Amino acid sequence: QVQLVESGGGLVQPGGSLRLSCAASGSSSHVNLLGWYRQAPGNERELVASITDGGTTNYADSVKGRFTISRDDIKNILYLQMYSLKPEDTAVYSCNGAVSTPGGTLWYYWGRGTQVTVSS
Repeated sequence: QVQLVESGGGLVQPGGSLRLSCAASGSSSHVNLLGWYRQAPGNERELVASITDGGTTNYADSVKGRFTISRDDIKNILYLQMYSLKPEDTAVYSCNGAVSTPGGTLWYYWGRGTQVTVSS
């Protein structure tokens, strides 16, 4: 059973920083860690940042220049470094990954998320 587990969330003051981590376990196949999403109360889940196999990154406009996504391919851990945090960044942050079957089907998995609260 594939599990994605996020960590690193917490309470931080505006202007502060946090680094989130997402680790995959439970699969004999490689879990390709793809990106970070967030969902604030009353809002739909939105893509924060993604990273391709080749390392190409993509960011939501609201976080460009403040957040950096990276992946340790040896440890298979996905990171989200967040700087200059704003109250509007408050949300549950989840990571997303996929496993490819021999037949070419992609199975997507989600972590349960980690709460990030930006408040003074």
